[in-house]
Amino acid sequence: MKKHFLLYILIFVIIFCCFIYAKTNKSENQKNEVVFWTLQLSTFDKYINNIISEFEKENPTIKIKWIDIPYSEGEKRTLASILTDNPPDLVNLTPDFSLLLAQKNALYTIDKEDLKDYLPSILETLKYNDKYFGIPFYATTAVTLYNKEILKGNPPKTYDELLSSKNRIMLNLAENDTLLKILNKYNINSPETINNDKSIKLFELIKKDYLNGNILKESLTQTHRDSLEKYMSGQISILVTGANFINMIKENAPSIYKNTEISYQLVGDTNAYDYSLMNFVIPKKAHNKEIALKFAIYLTNKTNQLEFAKLTTILPVNKYALKDDYFTKEIDNTIETKARIISAIQLNNTQPPIKNIKNKKELNILSANAIQEILINNADIELTLNNLSENWEKL
Repeated sequence: MKKHFLLYILIFVIIFCCFIYAKTNKSENQKNEVVFWTLQLSTFDKYINNIISEFEKENPTIKIKWIDIPYSEGEKRTLASILTDNPPDLVNLTPDFSLLLAQKNALYTIDKEDLKDYLPSILETLKYNDKYFGIPFYATTAVTLYNKEILKGNPPKTYDELLSSKNRIMLNLAENDTLLKILNKYNINSPETINNDKSIKLFELIKKDYLNGNILKESLTQTHRDSLEKYMSGQISILVTGANFINMIKENAPSIYKNTEISYQLVGDTNAYDYSLMNFVIPKKAHNKEIALKFAIYLTNKTNQLEFAKLTTILPVNKYALKDDYFTKEIDNTIETKARIISAIQLNNTQPPIKNIKNKKELNILSANAIQEILINNADIELTLNNLSENWEKL
């Protein structure tokens, strides 16, 4: 009986030790695994997998688990995961949605010292309450394409010149934050400035062009994609667009491409350029925050950013990569090369984004409603902008 009792004790000890070992081993594996989400980048799987492989070689105790998800599901899946106790460690998002998460106190704060290799102006987009909530991934900045065969006069450099020209144009004024970006280039970017004299004069100029037919009526109902189609069919002579659309024009409208020249993005009186950004965030509940940050910085170092830029039409956010000859020397006379160099120059002179607010989408809707009231319903400009100012203040 005593022998049986000792045997039971021995079996229990063995089982208990195995349980502790398995739990410890599982915990150790979880500790060293970084779950990494991107938005629709599977096309570049070879590039990303190579970076992961090199990083894991340099850090043999770390495992990167990469998951690529559809762009349309990014926000929904990220939000759902952050509400749990097991979110991904590193997530690729847009600054607007990242800001929303930062305002909910759901993100890990990044030290300024960890971000020293990135363009300072870009970092301002990822700042809330004087704290950084993200790591830059890549940027794009629009350029101005014009059809030299049908353009009337010299290519405009500013929106004032564009609106004063005789060219038929399409501005997509009610699409997303297009109008807000134009206004921001004149430092019209707050409830206090939206209804000042400079803003009123700009809206008056837009209204004049809309009524005389220079601004197409579709500018209030159609998208940038429609503007692209109109440019490729020769209906408009000027298109402000990303460099990634040049190849589409080349393939689908070769005669238009042949007559296309390029210039800098249209500016306001600040003479600075806007841009779009993608970034990474680290959820506050992530299990491996420091390792995730280390991998994000590795992924966006000079070498890896430069390689990614050569595979795509994106711009590096690493300031050392942006100084490479690839972005500074014109090796040929193609529009694509000119676009790359112009885009890189623009990224070094960017307009600070509109100050962070909690309801960016609502502000986009308010501004779109205001321009529609002014242009379609002939609403009084000053009164409409006063109402917009009051509603903006409430946001």
